[in-house]
Amino acid sequence: MKVLIVGSGGREHAIAWSAARSPLVEKIYCAPGNAGIREYAECVGIGAMEFDALADFAASHEIDLTIVGMDDPLVGGIVDVFESRGLAAFGPRKNAAILEGSKAFSKDLMKKYGIPTAAYEVFRDPEEALGYLRTTAKYPAVLKADGLALGKGVLICQNLDEAEEGVRQIMLDRKFGEAGKTLVIEEFLTGREVSVLSFTDGKTIRTMTSAQDHKRALDGDKGPNTGGMGTFSPSPFYTPQIDAFCQEKIYQPTVDAMAAEGRPFTGIIFFGLMLTDQGPKVLEYNARFGDPEAQVVLPRMKNDLIEVIKACLNQRLEEVKLEFEDDAAVCVVLASDGYPLSYEKGIPITGFENFEGKDGYYCFHAGTRMQGSQIVTNGGRVLGITAKGPSLAKARENAYQATQWIQFSNKYMRHDIGKAIDEA
Repeated sequence: MKVLIVGSGGREHAIAWSAARSPLVEKIYCAPGNAGIREYAECVGIGAMEFDALADFAASHEIDLTIVGMDDPLVGGIVDVFESRGLAAFGPRKNAAILEGSKAFSKDLMKKYGIPTAAYEVFRDPEEALGYLRTTAKYPAVLKADGLALGKGVLICQNLDEAEEGVRQIMLDRKFGEAGKTLVIEEFLTGREVSVLSFTDGKTIRTMTSAQDHKRALDGDKGPNTGGMGTFSPSPFYTPQIDAFCQEKIYQPTVDAMAAEGRPFTGIIFFGLMLTDQGPKVLEYNARFGDPEAQVVLPRMKNDLIEVIKACLNQRLEEVKLEFEDDAAVCVVLASDGYPLSYEKGIPITGFENFEGKDGYYCFHAGTRMQGSQIVTNGGRVLGITAKGPSLAKARENAYQATQWIQFSNKYMRHDIGKAIDEA
């Protein structure tokens, strides 16, 4: 098979690594890709939102399967464009990707079908939102931009002053662009956060191993929200009892609800969960692999990724049993100092050769590019350093050891990724 991967981050690098291991795959392309993905794929200079150009490329290069890694093209309808051209693309159609594309939609869906989630209200008028925050809301309160905001459109407000400022940023200043036209205000949930990725063919759902992300920029979960500073898998807090509850009350009901709404979902559903005292509740849905969750989940998956994707596209997922290694993985993101606010790009990176021939160690590129023959930084999150181990503690030790193998002058990372495992 010839495979095209759409995207340019660490998630897409992990997908390319996984696809390259499949005996079904002969050639991989990635659009637009990055400096690291070149190891497995031929990078193509087409942007992820250039749907017609991507479809033209897939047709002219006889691509058998396109895997869409990113949220923007999925929500924008790239799968519909490919399907209209008779091209196989893995991911939800536009009317199903709304599960991630609109938080108001997903909250209303959960309310309608009794899927456990935080209490909420939806506002399209800033004055109405402010009135609610001044008279009815309990604090802390959670403000969410309705649309896509690179994982950063969520504000946790401790008091009314912060909430008023949040409404101003999201709805009036449009800090997150059109994503802020509609605002969701949620009750603040406490507990352990867990991410569970899943494959679905629109009827059947198969969940992957659990993971736990770290969103805040600074140690101790302080600082602004980012796209993710690191993750580990599995979560020791995600017990078999919790899994059984979620399978019955959250996972299958979500797939069934989307089908009942005339929006059958084929692709990846990411469940962001909060394990509260009242039981697991859904914080958010994503319509694709998480980043950096993919970087710890895919290296532990025993199945052939391409076989599983084919089963989803052919509605044969019920025949698949997902299997994961009985080990652990930790990913520490090496970022540009100053991320997610302001940071320098174009800084040379050295040390990649230290990963050669080292089993269980991975250097997934997130924001890199070639400058001549030199790999340089090209984003806020630069690399995802992933390591496996027989236990979470050992995987964490291995990952932090491997972060020392890479050097660039404004390298920044959190030093407490996976610290929660000490409390498990």
